[in-house]
Amino acid sequence: MRFRSLALLAALLLSFFVSIPPAHAAVGLRVSGTKIVESNGNTFVMRGTSHAHTWYPSQTASFAGIKSLGANTVRVVLSGGRWTPNGVSDVANVVSLCKQNKLICVLENHDTTGYGEQSGAYTLDQAVDYWISVKSAIVGQEDYVVLNIGNEPFGNNATTPGWTQATSSAISRLRSNGFQHLIMVDAPNWGQDWGFTMRDNAATVFAADSQRNTVFSIHMYGVFDTAAEVTGYMQSFQTAGLPLVVGEFGFDHSDGNPDEDTIMAQAQARGIGYLGWSWSGNGGGVEYLDQVTNFNAASLTSWGQRLFNGANGIAQTSVEAKIYGGSTTPDTEAPTKPGTPTASAITGSGATLTWTASTDNRAVTGYDVYQGTTKLGSSATNSITLTGLSAQTSYTVHVVARDAAGNTSPASSTTTFTTTSAPPSGCTSTYKTVNSWQGGFQGEVTVKCTAAVTGWKTVLTYPSGVNITQSWSSTLSATPPAFTFTNAAWNGSIPAGGSTTFGFIGSWSGSGTPPTPTIS
Repeated sequence: MRFRSLALLAALLLSFFVSIPPAHAAVGLRVSGTKIVESNGNTFVMRGTSHAHTWYPSQTASFAGIKSLGANTVRVVLSGGRWTPNGVSDVANVVSLCKQNKLICVLENHDTTGYGEQSGAYTLDQAVDYWISVKSAIVGQEDYVVLNIGNEPFGNNATTPGWTQATSSAISRLRSNGFQHLIMVDAPNWGQDWGFTMRDNAATVFAADSQRNTVFSIHMYGVFDTAAEVTGYMQSFQTAGLPLVVGEFGFDHSDGNPDEDTIMAQAQARGIGYLGWSWSGNGGGVEYLDQVTNFNAASLTSWGQRLFNGANGIAQTSVEAKIYGGSTTPDTEAPTKPGTPTASAITGSGATLTWTASTDNRAVTGYDVYQGTTKLGSSATNSITLTGLSAQTSYTVHVVARDAAGNTSPASSTTTFTTTSAPPSGCTSTYKTVNSWQGGFQGEVTVKCTAAVTGWKTVLTYPSGVNITQSWSSTLSATPPAFTFTNAAWNGSIPAGGSTTFGFIGSWSGSGTPPTPTIS
């Protein structure tokens, strides 16, 4: 009996192995343990931002702008009807723009935002209806497209426990309708999962995916305002062996102050993707979350500077997808030579420099200004206001650009400027507008000294378009935008604690309140 049983077992095993069809290579982006990998097995870590395409469909240049700052991913806001719908041709164009700019395209349906709490929000089932309606635009794009079923699909109310079943059902419907893409699912509680519904039920949802190709997205705002909360949440998914991305986060929010430094540092240390919110066009009181002004990649806000060029930021950590030819090899290419700096607003202790920006194969992260080998200052943009300079001193300066890898550009051509003379020690000047009218104004300056002086000078620097046409109780020397006033023959001596006043008439091309000058 024993030998018969072994023989039968061997026959069954042989039949089992023979009947299994050959394995097929996975389609496109997929999950491997806690990581996301490309079809060739190369690990891919998302580094990017969100773009509100559904509300700003004409801002198609944003894709190139996002790429220019080093991102490898863009999360694109779409609608199936809660706002103006994005149809098949529009979605196909979005995918094309992502591919043209070598960005992995996370497509998300925003209709579900705050379901159960916010009026007009769609269900996840309705979101699946939308994806089915635009399927022809994204099928076959599995190497390039991630399907984020619905943004923040539950609010904070009692419907939140339904997230597990609703999300599982949505995934199953997508798979049964032939979608083979990497699927991304957002947490409830407006994406922040403060009740831990997603954390505690992620394994159930993952098992509901017949392809086991689902990544979980946490949105980190005010709920994640301490390092312990950030690291604890990330660790819970790594302990469970499940994939996680930070699908949205900011540096501040109405519900608290997120710990963006820990979010970015821990994401980098753990190989977790992150996507900041958002490129431009925010409203409703969260305009501070714009990363650039008016969709202009050259006009980074402080949040944009932090996300793209800061420590553990996009420029420093992003690696382009291998499907686009990206490489994990170190960045050894230096930025291009900056333009020759131009000096303006020169005072006795400072000056403003501007220059044409450099370019880089990944991203320029900053500039350093030198006189010879002495660094005078650093800036993240192509402009800097130098301070602490010596009065009546000639400075010959040049600019060097750098990238996240530490590569530095050739030095720019030099420019020379001379600071003005310093005001007498212990003297201060105070400006006020006495009167104004269309195209003109009257200004007044009070010079006050704590120690006795026998002469004084005040320099007023105005923006372009201002000219001073008449002055009294002073001698005027004008080299716009700087206007230098020195004492008249009769009011140069000011005793300790004393003061004197001079005035002038100016013209300007603006309307409203006349501009206030910089005083030195």
